[in-house]
Amino acid sequence: MTLLETAVRRPQTRTRTSPALLAVSHGTSCPIGQASVAALVDAVGRSRADLHVAGGFVDVQQPDVPATLGSIEPERPAVVVPLLLSAGFHVHVDLVEDLEATDRPTALGRAMGPDDRLVAVLARRLEALHVTPDDRIVLGAAGSTDARAVADCVDMGRRLESRLRVPVETAFVSAAQPSVPDAVVAARTSRPRGRVIIATYLLAPGYFARLLEEAGADLVTPPLLHLGEVPDPGIVDLVVDRYEEVSAGLSG
Repeated sequence: MTLLETAVRRPQTRTRTSPALLAVSHGTSCPIGQASVAALVDAVGRSRADLHVAGGFVDVQQPDVPATLGSIEPERPAVVVPLLLSAGFHVHVDLVEDLEATDRPTALGRAMGPDDRLVAVLARRLEALHVTPDDRIVLGAAGSTDARAVADCVDMGRRLESRLRVPVETAFVSAAQPSVPDAVVAARTSRPRGRVIIATYLLAPGYFARLLEEAGADLVTPPLLHLGEVPDPGIVDLVVDRYEEVSAGLSG
């Protein structure tokens, strides 16, 4: 499936059978992270006022997916869009099981990444730091025991490297190798004159973002979403595109 092009969203007529868009994130106990994700869900709703847009969580926070599905009209189909950067256990198992347990017509969208619109946000944060060929970039991702999720993150690292034309090493906070601290040490050893910069490949602030800040790099960029920033229009469009890729089959 090819990526859809970013497009200006035009208001459409809301119909009774338009599938709801349920934007489901991981969940976090960090208030700043919670507010940042909520701002993205709100921005998606504003961009598509014709749709019923709601947020939910696979872990940590409430409402969970069954409760979110139960909050919309019984006859309305629903598309779950994972606000997750890679397709691991939560996408392939948790969300699949949640949708199989409901009688409502549903469809599951793809994870947000890999996608060049996410690369663009990462690149802009790094370009603001005036990256030079002497610098080394570590793409700091959450990590997963699912090899498919790890591959998604490595793909993002390659895309970022191609855009910046400087080496990018993909590393992980947990569950996968190399670890971010080890990657930082290796990067500093390979180019001692330059800076080691962690490009934070996390959706929002939280515990993992704090671990990246403590990993020993010279600089760490903010997550893709951050309190006080308007969600990037490309990220908003990405969420809507993930909905549109699978919603047509549910529309009445």
